[in-house]
Amino acid sequence: MSTPTATAAHEPQRIILEEEALVQGGLNFHDVTEAVAGHVEKRIPTAWYLAFTGACLLLSMMWFSLAFQVWNGTGTWGLNNPVGWGWAIVNFVWWVGIGHAGTLISAILFLFRQKWRTSINRAAEAMTLFAVACALIFPTFHVGRVWLVYYLLPIPNSMLMWPNFKSPLLWDVFAVSIYGSVSLLFWYVGLIPDLATIRDRVPTGDKATMRDKIRQKVYALLSLGWTGANRHWRHYERAYLLLAGLATPLVLSVHTVVSFDFAVSNVPGWHTTIFPPYFVAGAIFSGFAMVVTLMVLIRKVYNMENIITMGVLEKCNIIILVTGTIVGFAYITEFFIAWYSGVIFEQYAFINRMFGPYAWAYWAMMTCNLISPQVFWVKKFRRSIPIMFALSIVVNIGMWFERFVITVTSLHRDFLISSWDYYSPTIWDVTLYVGTFGWFSFLFLLFLRYAPMVAIAEVKAVMPQADPHFYHHEGDGGPGHAGGHGGDGGVTVTATPPPAAH
Repeated sequence: MSTPTATAAHEPQRIILEEEALVQGGLNFHDVTEAVAGHVEKRIPTAWYLAFTGACLLLSMMWFSLAFQVWNGTGTWGLNNPVGWGWAIVNFVWWVGIGHAGTLISAILFLFRQKWRTSINRAAEAMTLFAVACALIFPTFHVGRVWLVYYLLPIPNSMLMWPNFKSPLLWDVFAVSIYGSVSLLFWYVGLIPDLATIRDRVPTGDKATMRDKIRQKVYALLSLGWTGANRHWRHYERAYLLLAGLATPLVLSVHTVVSFDFAVSNVPGWHTTIFPPYFVAGAIFSGFAMVVTLMVLIRKVYNMENIITMGVLEKCNIIILVTGTIVGFAYITEFFIAWYSGVIFEQYAFINRMFGPYAWAYWAMMTCNLISPQVFWVKKFRRSIPIMFALSIVVNIGMWFERFVITVTSLHRDFLISSWDYYSPTIWDVTLYVGTFGWFSFLFLLFLRYAPMVAIAEVKAVMPQADPHFYHHEGDGGPGHAGGHGGDGGVTVTATPPPAAH
């Protein structure tokens, strides 16, 4: 964040704002490469094994729960006659929302030339992919006969059966699958220069072990022959820009389409035009909260405090504050529209949310999503690690309750009083949802172990040393001089400065 600096005594009215350094601690290009690539090369720490073991246990629980559901049917879930959607759709919408921040950071902030994104965009993109992988589990198994799920796709068949293109649930299939595909391509293209860095650092010759030879081949294959040549960089930057332009509308469209699942129906509490912007704001809100949760852990465990700086986390917290306020405004607007519509069914749906059988969920949602983010108006709290970590978890709990409130409270008391019923999840609902955290953690830990978690080349490009006119007072061999351009492809051979003198 910008901080005022002292001015000369004869210029009392002049205030100069200085941007906080994006990379701190006096790091040069070589230090950045060592800080990021070193974690891929070093021996696996014990803490990683412990975390991976926990993730595998949760993942086993998820697969067992899914196997039980496939064998016995969706009757094992808590679904009943009015609430036919249940936890599956709640969790689907929640996980899709989690994934939004990654593409937003990579695509939209890239197009707006926000340099502070460079230290967190790689991990945030990975978070997007893994969140989408978790989200797809729920609608896939919610169909009941999962072995027939391919009917959701418009595949020609001998029975001339086609999906119902008028159904917003089918729109979800296209929207989420396209979003996941473009996000994967965008993430991989951004990885190529850094994968080449890892490849070039693998020992070769007599010093190479069998493990090194395997790593050399794998990273060489994944880096697609990248050499850091000028032609490679021109093609890379053009492809990255095009993918960012392609991904940007997808960020806004995916959760808009997800909101159509609700908005195009005539169920009280769902049939509202505010849902698309409301869902997108909520997705960014929850996505950034998850980014903060992960970044706080990563920078601490992997000693990344000088690269994932406090200023970057503070900007994420400001976005959480803004989007949380938008979401809170949407909650209030919904009540106004229900009253203004004059429709008694609509008015009852919102009164039922506040004071009905699920009032506890509604007030938990309001507390977590509307009240708690207001703490970030205070700069001291925005820059406090314990507070931002706790609040990021509270926000994600609140956003889960939001999806629960929207889905369940509108269905359990619809138009027909004779069909009213109370919905409760079963143990299989709970184990499946908790198990998806194992699936997410399993994938994310593999990413941390085998891929550069920070975009090395992009971080170097925003450092002062990337400026060709950069000059350090200690001379060319000083600690501030890197001996190369930030866009050197991360190839340490060409970007390695003299040993850091700082």
